[in-house]
Amino acid sequence: MKYIIMITIVIGLAAADFLTGIIKAYIAHDLSSQKMRTGGLNKVCEILVMAVACGLEIGIGMLGQYYQTPELAGIAGTVTAGAVFMYIVLMELVSILENYGEISPDATWVAKIIKKLRNFNDKEEN
Repeated sequence: MKYIIMITIVIGLAAADFLTGIIKAYIAHDLSSQKMRTGGLNKVCEILVMAVACGLEIGIGMLGQYYQTPELAGIAGTVTAGAVFMYIVLMELVSILENYGEISPDATWVAKIIKKLRNFNDKEEN
C-alpha cells in the first residue's frame, strides 16, 4: 500500500508541475509543443524512477529473507525508496513554486520558500 501512496503522490506532483508550467507558458505567450513534450516525458521518467525504487525496495526485502537478513534488507530498501521519493517530492515542489512565482509575481513569499527548499535539496544531493 505504501508504494501506491508514494507513486500516487509523485504522479500528483508531476501533474501539478506540468499544469503550472503550461499556465506559466500561456501567460508568457511561450507555449511550445516541444517544451510540453519534453516536460511530459520528464514527468513519465520521474514516475518510472519512483516505481523502480519501490520495486527495488520489494526486491531487496525478498532477497534479505532469502539470505536470512530481513532487517538489514528492509532498512536498505526503505532508505533507497525513501531517498528517491524525498528527492522527487522536493524537486517537484520547488518547480511548482517557481512556476507559481512567475505566474503571480506579487507572491513574494514564494521566493523565500524556494530558497529554503533549494538549500535543503542541495544538502540532500551532497
